[in-house]
Amino acid sequence: MDRAKIGIVDDEAGMRDALVALLTENQFDPIPMESSADFLELRKSVDFDLVLIDLQLKGESGLALAMDIRHKGDLPIVMLTGRGDETDKIIGLEVGADDYLLKPFNPRELIARIRAVLRRYGKGVSAPLAPERDDKNIAFGKLAVDRTNKIVTAQDGGEVPLTNAEYRLLDFFLDRPNKIIPRVDLLAEIGSDLNRYMDRTIDVLILRLRRKIEENPSKPVHLQTRRGQGYIFVTENSGPNN
Repeated sequence: MDRAKIGIVDDEAGMRDALVALLTENQFDPIPMESSADFLELRKSVDFDLVLIDLQLKGESGLALAMDIRHKGDLPIVMLTGRGDETDKIIGLEVGADDYLLKPFNPRELIARIRAVLRRYGKGVSAPLAPERDDKNIAFGKLAVDRTNKIVTAQDGGEVPLTNAEYRLLDFFLDRPNKIIPRVDLLAEIGSDLNRYMDRTIDVLILRLRRKIEENPSKPVHLQTRRGQGYIFVTENSGPNN
């Protein structure tokens, strides 16, 4: 199987070299770049499978590059940053990044995140993967979830596009129908450091997921809030709750 091509956009030469070594060791094909301009030029001739983007690029914003990529297609994006500002995390998720990791990071965690995002997009990776834990098809409202292929479809057969983080949350809820899930459990599920990812991050992901799976996101029927307790995924139509 061909190695997944991973773009690395980071203006720090030392970080680029470290990421190249780490990704090569784990059977990926890393392609280091210093700037957005380098990426945009290389993308004309290279079919990337995923791109790692540093938030704080010299003289420019990694978020701007992520927004440009998301507007043009569905290339998986993992954001990297040395800052712990919550607002940056929220903005990164809002513009469509699939995952977000703070420097310094655990190398094994980064590799696990990359593999998870690639699986979500159905892109092949040469490293061995754990088997899917569930191959059921689940329906709720007017949507159906194919958990084998990680695809959500509407009644007309069209696919509902979810980012990796959005699908992970939905999948987590589907395993726990009609059960109140505290925010801390959701934070743990998306693999976040509780000192770095605040409740607001989960709120943003919940709002984004509602926009895609609820007929009226402001009055959700399935993904409901239980104030002071957390969230609950209601499988039967029991009336809206926000």
